[in-house]
Amino acid sequence: MSQTALAQLDDSLRATRQSFDRIPVVDLAPLVDGSDPARVAKEIRWVLSNVGFMYVKNHGVAARAVEVAFVQTRAFFDLPLDEKMKLHIGNSGAAMRGYIEIFGENTDPTKTRDLKECFDIGPETPGVDVPFFGANQWPEALPDFRAAIHGYHEEMKRLSAILLRGIAQSLDLTPTFFEAKMRGPISIQRLLHYPPQTGKIDESVMGIGAHTDYGNLTILAQDDVGGLQVMNRDGAWVQGPPIPGTFVINIGDLVQRLTNDMYLANLHRVVNTSGRERYSIPFFIDADYDAEFAPLPVCVSADNPARYEPVTCGRHKFARFVDSFPHLAVKHG
Repeated sequence: MSQTALAQLDDSLRATRQSFDRIPVVDLAPLVDGSDPARVAKEIRWVLSNVGFMYVKNHGVAARAVEVAFVQTRAFFDLPLDEKMKLHIGNSGAAMRGYIEIFGENTDPTKTRDLKECFDIGPETPGVDVPFFGANQWPEALPDFRAAIHGYHEEMKRLSAILLRGIAQSLDLTPTFFEAKMRGPISIQRLLHYPPQTGKIDESVMGIGAHTDYGNLTILAQDDVGGLQVMNRDGAWVQGPPIPGTFVINIGDLVQRLTNDMYLANLHRVVNTSGRERYSIPFFIDADYDAEFAPLPVCVSADNPARYEPVTCGRHKFARFVDSFPHLAVKHG
């Protein structure tokens, strides 16, 4: 690659390469098998209080399931654009299922255009008339796609239940605390493709602009390309490199609200300057549409009074989506 084709990062996009002892790798085995969940909960408490992100290993998800999901992800984004546009997310209205073209969603729209394309599915709930619920769209040209991606979605739901038990225990709550809020939760299985960027890059266009996630919990599978950047507590951007056999876990706005800012929903973004196509597979688990989130009594004190009014999961999340998706702004603005 010529020097002129290499990406030239604006100073504000340069991520500090630091030891990722600051974003620890948490061994989930004692939580998954029940041998010592308290030990894992203690680690989770430190990580979410100080970092907001962690890698997890020994999570119980078969490597083959992740490999197959990536194979199908690459196959989908290799389809001709007109085939993908037949499945456009606008077809599904507020259900938010389907394909999102490059620049079709912008997570920091006042500052950044997102150089990415996406495909979203969720639980099959045709006839349910609230945002984030409905029927999925599936590509007819990929006969193995539906089984692989829906199967991966189900594996992520299983893992998210384990992680939320650990988060509940980390707050000295009963392990089943979140279950009452998750009888039929909002969940989104997203596939992402980030084309590489070259030339001079600034915040006006990047893979995905700086944002926090909107709901409870995110489980991210990365390929080997890299590009994730996470803001540390000093306000510096640091790299979140892929670690084989792990997922990246971060919490969203609702858990920060629930913990009255004790736990951190951290800013993150993607800048792909690798010269290669980047693929990632994030899973977002939230709660029931009408589940209420307000600061927990255990997180409120005279020194730290409640910082948030109660909010329902669905209304909070949908309001954030209206800011990012043009088709929602037109219909619901």
